[in-house]
Amino acid sequence: MEDQQKLQQILAQLEVYKSQSELYQTQIDAVQTSLAEIKILESTLDDISGKDTVETLVPLGAGSFINAEIKNENKVIMSLGSGVAVSKTFEEAKETTAQQKQELENTLDKLFADLQQITNIVAQLSPQAEQLMQKLQAQGMA
Repeated sequence: MEDQQKLQQILAQLEVYKSQSELYQTQIDAVQTSLAEIKILESTLDDISGKDTVETLVPLGAGSFINAEIKNENKVIMSLGSGVAVSKTFEEAKETTAQQKQELENTLDKLFADLQQITNIVAQLSPQAEQLMQKLQAQGMA
């Protein structure tokens, strides 16, 4: 019976690690999406910086757009979160964007490292579970 209990314990641990792994993957996907948005913002700021006017498409909704001209007043309105936004110069916006990008990359690195630890633990526990299962099957207990 001791092997049976140990197997159940390992299977329970594997289930917990599987749930954690899925949570980490969801967080990684969210951070990667945010990072992609930051990279687009960074590129857009580079593209329009220093130009007097820029032509663009402005979304109207329902997949419809209108041509518009942006008159560069050297200001960017940036969200701080929770519905709060501030006006920044293009240089300040670039600095803020670079900081946000670095923070997201650091977060992503941490999430990948944590996910790798979970993967390593699962890789260690899975063979143990398989061995116990085979042993119990050979004994006719599973």
